[in-house]
Amino acid sequence: MTFKTSVFLSYPKPHLKKQENFVNRLCEYLNERGLTARTLGVTDYDSDAPLTAIRRLMLESNGLIAIAFRRSHHPQILVNAGSDVVDRPERSVKDSWSTSIWSHVEPAMAYQLGLPILLLRESGVLPDGVFERGVVGLYSPEINLADDPENFLKSSEWRQIVQQWESRVNRVSENKGQPPQLY
Repeated sequence: MTFKTSVFLSYPKPHLKKQENFVNRLCEYLNERGLTARTLGVTDYDSDAPLTAIRRLMLESNGLIAIAFRRSHHPQILVNAGSDVVDRPERSVKDSWSTSIWSHVEPAMAYQLGLPILLLRESGVLPDGVFERGVVGLYSPEINLADDPENFLKSSEWRQIVQQWESRVNRVSENKGQPPQLY
């Protein structure tokens, strides 16, 4: 039996087949790399309050991947609506999407635990909250689900980012087995 490294996979429940296909293919990819994707309510179940259950599962994990799938469509949004501050003008954003709030909460929890975080954002989803460029440190690629998931998972962009993230995940897994250093 081969040991697989546990990672937390965060994503809103897919409502489109292409989102579902992407999750399935990503899980296969991670499995091929010796990683086991764990998601509360999918691979793991808990009767405690969601935040307690998520924290427990994260403590057993060595990294997190979060996917911000399109969830709510906004034909037009006014950002900074009614602003009266000079450097924060009102602006209109057309044809955008938001994701689930859990796509922000779970990465923030992983950050507080010091877990390596890899964020993926479906094209069209507003890059706000933890998905703003640079918030958690590692570059967050945008995924176009109109393409075959294989195209993304074979891209040099993905390979370079996931290798860096995997290296951090492996260090966490190694370090968890070591006793604390007092000096």
